Amino acid sequence: MRMFKNKSKPQRIDTLIGAGTRIIGDVHFSGGFHVDGHVKGNVDAPPDSGATLSVSDGGVVEGSVAVPNVILNGTVKGDILAHDRVELGATARVTGNVYYGLIEMEMGAEINGKLIHEPRAAGEVKAKAEESKTATDKS
Repeated sequence: MRMFKNKSKPQRIDTLIGAGTRIIGDVHFSGGFHVDGHVKGNVDAPPDSGATLSVSDGGVVEGSVAVPNVILNGTVKGDILAHDRVELGATARVTGNVYYGLIEMEMGAEINGKLIHEPRAAGEVKAKAEESKTATDKS
């Protein structure tokens, strides 16, 4: 799996779907979930869990993904909701919309759908609080 150059720590992997493995059905997980094989079903993790889905160059997910962090170098055929962050490598292929808080995309990544920024509610509240504090300090 190709990781982005600026990554300082390796991703934790609790569950691995090997290259010769095909899963048919929805997958609910926490921690780190790495796909080298094929998952036909939805993949999700609790929004505040900090969980990470990583899909290697040969990995495929056919279904929607709703995970806090997504590192994609393979293929997702469905919408992606990355509550915190999505990283799309040069070999990433998405057929569906990508909803994200933060996004990093390498040249060559393909998205056949929309990119939709959806900042986390807590982040928005914090940002607005800082803006109002700054405005108050200037008065």
